[in-house]
Amino acid sequence: MKSIFRILITLSIGISGLASPMPNNPDADPFAGRWTLNVQKSIYPQGTCPKSMVIEMEVVNEGIRYRSNTLYSNGAASTATYIAKYDNRPVLVQGSSGFLLPVSLMRIDGTTVVATYKRGMQVVATSRRQLSSDHKVMTIKTVITDKDGQSITTIGIYDKASADGLATK
Repeated sequence: MKSIFRILITLSIGISGLASPMPNNPDADPFAGRWTLNVQKSIYPQGTCPKSMVIEMEVVNEGIRYRSNTLYSNGAASTATYIAKYDNRPVLVQGSSGFLLPVSLMRIDGTTVVATYKRGMQVVATSRRQLSSDHKVMTIKTVITDKDGQSITTIGIYDKASADGLATK
């Protein structure tokens, strides 16, 4: 079970929805930037919370370039990268050990994005990324269906870094 958590945590654990346009100025995408997991405020099943995680998102074309770096309590590390538009079409995710579950992104509104992860034709996880009103905190609520069909929920709280790389408050 920890392996599916690692895969999904690595995938950025976050994003889904119904079609809604990008902001008029794509450079104004409030998800763009560097986000750091606030381990103390996050909620994960016991033993599954990463020791640290940084997500970097950059505006490209009509979507986002995503990269995450994760460090686990056992010392293992992983990365995940992808480029996706907010069009609900699946894209490949490259992980540090090969390809991971494909992800599709949909923007619901200016502060909400949903990511859907599938194995074959079956949805195995959805992540909803929600920004605070000041765009300084991102909450990623992920619902995972394990191999026994049970739903498991994680809530990652991420602080946005300022231009100098420090967390904003």
